[in-house]
Amino acid sequence: MNIIQNFFIIILISFLVVENNYDDKPNFIIYLSDDQDYLDYGIYGNDRVESKYVTKLASEGLKFTNFHTAQAICAPSRSQLYSGLYPLKNGCYANHIPVKKNTKSVVHYLKNLGYEVVLAGKSHVNPPSVFRWDRFIRNIDGKKLDIGGIENYLKKSKRPFCLIIASDYPHGPYPQNKDYTISDVKKHPYENKIPNFKPGYYQNIKSDNNQLGQILELSDKLKLTDNSVFIYASDHGITGKYGLYQKGLKIPFVIRWPGKLKQKTISNSLLTMVDVLPTLVDIAGGDTKSFDGKSFLPILENQKKEVNDYIYGVSTRQNVRYGKIFPSRMISDGSFKLILNFNSLDRYKNYLGNNQIVNKFIELGAKAFPNVPYEELYDLKSDPFEKNNLAKNSNYSQLKEQLSNNLKLWMNDQGDFLLNDNMPLIKPTLHPLDKVSQWNDVDKSLSNKLNESDYLNSHY
Repeated sequence: MNIIQNFFIIILISFLVVENNYDDKPNFIIYLSDDQDYLDYGIYGNDRVESKYVTKLASEGLKFTNFHTAQAICAPSRSQLYSGLYPLKNGCYANHIPVKKNTKSVVHYLKNLGYEVVLAGKSHVNPPSVFRWDRFIRNIDGKKLDIGGIENYLKKSKRPFCLIIASDYPHGPYPQNKDYTISDVKKHPYENKIPNFKPGYYQNIKSDNNQLGQILELSDKLKLTDNSVFIYASDHGITGKYGLYQKGLKIPFVIRWPGKLKQKTISNSLLTMVDVLPTLVDIAGGDTKSFDGKSFLPILENQKKEVNDYIYGVSTRQNVRYGKIFPSRMISDGSFKLILNFNSLDRYKNYLGNNQIVNKFIELGAKAFPNVPYEELYDLKSDPFEKNNLAKNSNYSQLKEQLSNNLKLWMNDQGDFLLNDNMPLIKPTLHPLDKVSQWNDVDKSLSNKLNESDYLNSHY
């Protein structure tokens, strides 16, 4: 009898210990906007957009000014956020393709630490076997977050949770009825003129701001704010979508953590999307060794200013609208940035082989970017909008070589297919290069001429 009693006492104590451990863990709420430029926020210098709730978060926490994504396109950006791995490592290096089946995601890591992991809004990540959300709260009326569904979940949740709220705003389509005209839009230094879509884009930013406000009100109403790490970010910029310039890769990033972070603070630390999941795992008490990214909890705790010597970027430009064969890679130390464009006009002939159809698509890719050289080197401190390419300046030859060597070491670690001296065609799930569409005008001699064997195996 004593043995049985002791057994149940041990079970009860274990349960209470687990419950206490849960009580010690903060909740995570991540709000992710879709296709919003870093500069289109009040806190980053644009007072013409409606972003007061992002301003509120920044006033209550920490604003980052040097945060990036490794790829300026939807699925790859989200996949790196949810895996802590760069696109080439997790397998989602082009839009609309899944991560590798053996990838471990935020669901795996945080569930093992006692969390429920819930996605609300936009998914755009696959396969489901990797992203087994405890709950998926779908949008209503297409783009709108199901605020009621989110509230119902939060009311019933009994465990610490990681709630990812992935908004469909300000991504298009843009509304016809809007409060803005072209004259209301702020012109950025990287724009020759204001694009016609910008008033509708501003309207969608306003809609997203209203949704963010509702989420913040919910957090207060349900008394979750004091025990929640709240993160706000965008997946990438709209103006630099697909490319490797700052207007696409640099993103807004704000964290509020009451009682842990000082209010109205700013960090210029060099960080990227792959650093987010290891940071959450670190906060939750887990092991961070299996990630490409690094935990920046020491920065949040004011123990150090930097965790990264370099950050990296990937661009493929295939499997998207107006797709072309023009892959690029990037490395930055925060001060200088090197981009290598592997299918530049001065190099594409190195990749031509015996297949004349494939050769033609490689040539078309190079000719689509006639003014983009193989090497681009920018001084981000004096030239933040990347207008002055220093790659041919002999004063920077040693720096360029150092960055290039480190970039190629990283590419090798990632298993990058570009190191094989070939120019791969990515197997399409959407927007094939040889199919005529409203976004792709294909010459009759090339239409429907690519074969299965012409493509790179998606997960090489």
